[in-house]
Amino acid sequence: MGAYDRVQAARAKGRPTSIDYINNIFTNFQELHGDRRYGDDGAIIGGIGRLMGEPVTIIAQEKGQNTKDKVARNFGSPNPEGYRKALRLMKQAEKFHRPVVCLVDTSGAYPGLGAEERGQAQAIAENLMEMMTLRTPVISVLVGEGGSGGALALAVSDEVWMMENSIYSVISPEGCASILWRDARKVKEASECLRLTAEDLLSLGVIERIIPESGKDFSNAYMNLQTWLKKAIDDRRDVDIDELLAKRYERFRKFGRVSNEV
Repeated sequence: MGAYDRVQAARAKGRPTSIDYINNIFTNFQELHGDRRYGDDGAIIGGIGRLMGEPVTIIAQEKGQNTKDKVARNFGSPNPEGYRKALRLMKQAEKFHRPVVCLVDTSGAYPGLGAEERGQAQAIAENLMEMMTLRTPVISVLVGEGGSGGALALAVSDEVWMMENSIYSVISPEGCASILWRDARKVKEASECLRLTAEDLLSLGVIERIIPESGKDFSNAYMNLQTWLKKAIDDRRDVDIDELLAKRYERFRKFGRVSNEV
């Protein structure tokens, strides 16, 4: 599949959303609401559940599964209160020594006037800063679209994984085409240039794992993801927390590093 085919697959109608992953991977999920400052944001779901018996905190961006639900969830574009809710639950997880699993699926943070007035950029920046030093294991999985800082705000993690047909980019292909060529119709060319597919990002060292999808039946994908998440968390159980944070910091510091070797 070409890069633009992956973009279309990531946005396809009927593709599982974060709620499907929560229902098929975790048990006893209890959703928690609100940022304790302004309100609740339906674009981000957060709560506590069990991963093969182990308590974990789950934070997920949700686009919605029908028209009414999509509108209620702002089509998966979070407001600042959504990111603050996510951070509140991460800090709670840190306090009670629960690992954090983030499911990323957004075209980007909501750019509306109200969001900017309530501190959208600050909310995202706080998440980036706090996640880098969060004293508990964090794994992020891109299950659909991963757009710009709106996605990165839930992806400063020990490891970042991608579903086979998900995408992850600093800008949408349409936005890139409009800026570079002043022609949104050049979306296919932009998709290739952005290196936004899971294969591209694995080769660049931006992600650590690709989860196979096996067509429209995601049952095997759910099972594999569940198993790999449990193993990733178990592998970090006895790791000194300062060592864990040092590795997380180095993971991001190495991006774009140029070798001095001739």
